[in-house]
Amino acid sequence: MPRPGAGPAGAEPAADGADAAREQLPADALVDLDEEGKALQISGLLERLDAEFVGLTPVKERVREVAALLLVDRLRARYALSSSRPSLHMCFTGSPGTGKTTMAMHMGELLHELGYLRKGQLVTATRDDLVGQYVGHTAPKTKEVLKRAMGGVLLIDEAYYLYRPDNERDYGQEAIEILLQFMEAHRDDLVVILAGYKDRMDVFFRSNPGMASRIGHHIDFPDFDVGDLMQIAERLLEQEEYRLSPGAAVALREYVGLRMRQPRFAGARSIRNAIDRLRLRQAGRLVAAGGQVSRADLVEITEADVRGSRVFGDGTQPILPARPGEPGLPVYPALLVGPPDQSA
Repeated sequence: MPRPGAGPAGAEPAADGADAAREQLPADALVDLDEEGKALQISGLLERLDAEFVGLTPVKERVREVAALLLVDRLRARYALSSSRPSLHMCFTGSPGTGKTTMAMHMGELLHELGYLRKGQLVTATRDDLVGQYVGHTAPKTKEVLKRAMGGVLLIDEAYYLYRPDNERDYGQEAIEILLQFMEAHRDDLVVILAGYKDRMDVFFRSNPGMASRIGHHIDFPDFDVGDLMQIAERLLEQEEYRLSPGAAVALREYVGLRMRQPRFAGARSIRNAIDRLRLRQAGRLVAAGGQVSRADLVEITEADVRGSRVFGDGTQPILPARPGEPGLPVYPALLVGPPDQSA
């Protein structure tokens, strides 16, 4: 499949039905963009994006823009028009549990379908995967991760931890320099996505201007509100074939609002954990009651299952105030950090 900006002479034989996409077109030819998108399965991928991701409107818009650019570049190549290959190294910023890792996986699939990446696989890494503990240890670790990511996407979570200027003996800067070399030399075969909190990534880029200059796309993942999180919870329950009773639905919305205002809330990740604990409480209730059960009993989550959470407890857990101008149930604070979610 040819890459955007590349002529047909250097194209590899296609393994699918994309032969027509490589044919040179006369100057007066017309092309149906909708049909081109369908042939490359772009429409299906973007529809899946809408189906699987709740909210995140600005993120989806940016992904559509990238897809549109690469589709148009493919068509320009067929008309023998020059198109420089765009740099698609990115920075994803936002709170935990807002879909950054999942979006990176979808991005790899999309870029593969559009011929930008050979394979489109996602490799995730943190500082521990890249930085060694002694002289000569960092380079082979970093290069091994990069080798696995070639042809796809490398997502570096909390990338700012690579840089520790207060420690003269830290080897994070060596890893950054190797990343910079690969991002430039292999930009036609690798997309690097840095992820983390926006304020910390801003500091990281100010301290590492070489990295800042190689990131062409900055995408901020907004926090979910109560409605978004309820949609996520309902989708998760539906996938597991559970159903909320009317009272449980009201209680769960109340739970979400309370949990959002507590420390260590992690967006959709915390909602997924809450669903797992709902299942535990439902199972414990059914087994404790004994006797016969029906299919409906196995499917239904009751209000008691929801209100069994410690979030509805004695008020000893710290609750953060609502944001100014947001009465009721606020969006959770984006800069809240801490240990993994352990609320029940």
